[in-house]
Amino acid sequence: MLRIGICDDSAEARVALRAALERALERRRSGEAFFFEFSSGEGLLRWLENHAGELDLVFLDIEMGELDGMETARRLRAAGEGLLLVFVTGYTDYVFDGYSVGALGYLMKPPKPAQLDGVLDRAAETRLREEDMVFLCRSGETLYRIPKKTILYFSSDRRQVTCVTANRTYVFYGKLDDVERDVGDGFVRVHQRYLVRTAAVDRMEGSQVFVESEAIPVSRACRSAALAALARSALEG
Repeated sequence: MLRIGICDDSAEARVALRAALERALERRRSGEAFFFEFSSGEGLLRWLENHAGELDLVFLDIEMGELDGMETARRLRAAGEGLLLVFVTGYTDYVFDGYSVGALGYLMKPPKPAQLDGVLDRAAETRLREEDMVFLCRSGETLYRIPKKTILYFSSDRRQVTCVTANRTYVFYGKLDDVERDVGDGFVRVHQRYLVRTAAVDRMEGSQVFVESEAIPVSRACRSAALAALARSALEG
């Protein structure tokens, strides 16, 4: 399931690009995709404040209102959004600027079918390479892709798990044991109810670790493993 954002201040351009993408997905037999449309860069950024991790790929028109596509892309990167970005424009002036924000592609309007196929292929390849770098969780009908490097810690309360990141909190149903298995190296269990990213720990004092000034308890059963993991992280860092 690919979640695609289209950001263009022209409604006609958004409709045309969505139709072209739907045809491209049908050609590739890539399955269903969800589309989200935005008429401005400001609107996209506001939406993502409450929906971080809910988009995979965003097509950005460069020539838009007060906040153009390039500046929107810079703000997305500054916010740590791990989005795949593709620029769409009617001009060639900005083609090299896209590299500064790690753009996946640069398409001239109207994009040719072969170009869209190429972008979607690269998107699929990039997501496959990134699988070890993200944590996937589902809350209701929403699937979140959370970059592991942004995660501070996980906490659990019965069947509910909370993932705390640098920018927001995600809540989903699951078991902390399963989360610990899924995230792999770089995280350590410090308590029956807490799993922390070792690189996010500022220090350990007595029976607590501190993550961005927040104190998290360390149980006696987990203390030795936590000390060893934090020491390895300090050496590797």
